Amino acid sequence: MAFTIRETMAGFQPIAVTDTVQNHALGTIVKGFDPTYGECEFIYLTGVASTVIGDVVSYNSTLGATVRWAGTANEGRPLAVAMSANVASQYGWYQIGGNAVVNTSGTLAAGNPVYWQATATLSATAVAGKQVLGAVAAGANGTPSTNKTVINIDRPHSQGAIT
Repeated sequence: MAFTIRETMAGFQPIAVTDTVQNHALGTIVKGFDPTYGECEFIYLTGVASTVIGDVVSYNSTLGATVRWAGTANEGRPLAVAMSANVASQYGWYQIGGNAVVNTSGTLAAGNPVYWQATATLSATAVAGKQVLGAVAAGANGTPSTNKTVINIDRPHSQGAIT
């Protein structure tokens, strides 16, 4: 993925780069473009331990803090996809819109809704209270690579209380 930021201001931290220096206000949102995945949207946040590219995290937009989400049911939290191995005490971009390459497990096909299965990963196996709203599989698991799937996201969030 070779996303370039489309904003007119110079000096943006590149999308795939993690930095120990905070280069932007936490919660800054930008649009970017990739020749394969098209137009996408990103939010600038702090990292969390063990994060790898493609992990799904929940975040607090006020604090700019992320959590590698284990998919606790019925939380109703905003979600984003890590664009770098952005670990604790670092800053980086997380995707919140467009075609995202996400860490996945199990069988997925284009058009499947997605659900939490394990820490920071998604699959098509339905689990009550763990559906990711604002997200749908755009292709099959294994494309573009093993345990990765292109998921079309639009400001995704975890399912809230169902009862």
